[in-house]
Parts: sequence; C-alpha cells; structure tokens
Amino acid sequence: MKSFIVFAMFVAAAVAVPVYNFSGAKAAKVIKFNLNNIGVNGYDYAYETSDGKLASEMAVLKNAGLENESLEVRGFFSYLGDDGKVYRVDYVANENGFQPSAPHLPA
Repeated sequence: MKSFIVFAMFVAAAVAVPVYNFSGAKAAKVIKFNLNNIGVNGYDYAYETSDGKLASEMAVLKNAGLENESLEVRGFFSYLGDDGKVYRVDYVANENGFQPSAPHLPA
C-alpha cells in the first residue's frame, strides 16, 4: 500500500510539472483542430493554439485524370510576434509554386 501511495505521489508531481519546448518557453496547447480528409479530391484543416497561432488550409484537385493533375492549396497562418503584433500570411501553392502574401513581407 505504501508503494502505491509513493507511486501516486510521483504521478501527481509529474502531471503538475509544466511542459516546456526546446527554447525554454511553456509549450502551447491545441485549442481547436478540424481535419477533413476527403481522399483523392483534396482536404482541409484548421487549428488554433493557446499561444495565439492560427492556421487554415484547403486543397482541391485540379485537372483530375489529366497529365497535369495537381493540388491547389490555399490557406493562411498567423502568429503573435515578439513585438506583440499579430502577423498573418495568406498563401496559394500550385503548379506555379508557393506564393505567400502579407503586408509585412517584402514585395
């Protein structure tokens, strides 16, 4: 019985310890996560974390069954910068490559 109590105390202590990432900052928790993997025609997902990161992406199949069949991906991600501002990057990725756009990115 004593060993069970000691074991329970170690488990309680381990659970109470906060989790940190490699930089020493407290690790974020996933608040919201949605995934819709519709198979061969595309997918979409979205997530939000406790440290303010957001992301959403949707892919659709273009030119199905043809030689130039490809996925076109559209989405965005946003995060809180060290300066306290929220930065958002919208993007398209297709046969023309990855094309990000945001006011804070160089033109």
